[in-house]
Amino acid sequence: MGKSYEEINRKIQRGEAVVVTAQEIIGIAQEKGIKQAAEYVDVVTTATFGPMCSSGVFLNFGHSDPPIRMTKTYLNGVEAYSGLAAVDAYLGATQNSQDMGMEYGGAHVISDLIERKKIHLKAYSYGTDCYPEREIDTYIDIDSINEAYLYNPRNVYQNYNAAANSSEKLLYTYMGILNPFIGNVTYSGAGELSPLINDPYYRTIGVGTRIFIGGSIGYVAWSGTQFKSSAPRGENGVPIGPGGTLAVTGNLKEMDSRFIKPAVFEKYGVSMYMGIGIPIPVLDEDMLRYLCVSNRDIYTNIIDYGCPSRSRPVIKKVSYAELMSGKVEINGHNIRSSPLSSMRKAREIAQILKKMVASGRFMLTQPVKNFDKDMALKSLERNGKNEDNDR
Repeated sequence: MGKSYEEINRKIQRGEAVVVTAQEIIGIAQEKGIKQAAEYVDVVTTATFGPMCSSGVFLNFGHSDPPIRMTKTYLNGVEAYSGLAAVDAYLGATQNSQDMGMEYGGAHVISDLIERKKIHLKAYSYGTDCYPEREIDTYIDIDSINEAYLYNPRNVYQNYNAAANSSEKLLYTYMGILNPFIGNVTYSGAGELSPLINDPYYRTIGVGTRIFIGGSIGYVAWSGTQFKSSAPRGENGVPIGPGGTLAVTGNLKEMDSRFIKPAVFEKYGVSMYMGIGIPIPVLDEDMLRYLCVSNRDIYTNIIDYGCPSRSRPVIKKVSYAELMSGKVEINGHNIRSSPLSSMRKAREIAQILKKMVASGRFMLTQPVKNFDKDMALKSLERNGKNEDNDR
């Protein structure tokens, strides 16, 4: 018989729930078998920590006297989007500094806010009858403003392509530095710990799912941008390459800079490392089977970034076990492979979340809306047409 969210939450409240990580469940299932393991374990924690460029924070500064309607806003020299209400702004993680370029950006400001540092705020306006002020120059910190909540449109890729470079020149990319002539392979993902890999058909992860985000508690707000549930999948349901993504949100004022880190990718730009964990309820044996996925059964494609086009050729299909071994065999040669993401931090988050659930400090939420199962990606065409609309 299966378990309900209500039953599992009651066990969490009583301190009786059996909670393990996505790595620990593999051995438990091998020892006990699927049926007994599904009865024994109630919750499996998953986690990831890696660069997630599509991230940012909504801010409300409060009204000055005289008041201003901010139309250009800068935080430590980094522009925040001001096409909202008078003193609202959205600061994107990848926005570069006006003065320092890509050496400092939105992710750095977000990290400085979390660490309670003073932030230089400059804002401009054309002035109106109700908002007469045209310029403000002051300092804020995260506790002096009204709201600061993270809203990341695309995080937690279900899977992602690995990268290599067959060209004769060194490439600087969001996948790191790629050496010429397939001199190295880079990848980003937590493999068997990754949240959406353990719930490949989005049965328990959806709109309203409670998550660990940046050291605090947040929620899945919607499917992430570039959500691709129609991606090709293996027999275990895991997409081979990019699949689902999550839009996530949480209170920046409660977050911890150990789990949100700014990063600069050389000659590419600013990004932000996000730590996210999601508990998955063991509802039945079918759910347990998905949760037992291991790195040797998770595959992605190594894509050739040496080809400067949208549709890059596949060099090789490879398992995460091979990627994480530190070398990949390509054309008879052992090529060094290295991660952009941190398995150590992902394991740490999974363990923290395990303790939070087991101690009753983190209850599970059932999605209020499940994700669509047949979403495909559209492409931007230069002639203004796409495959679905030729008008």
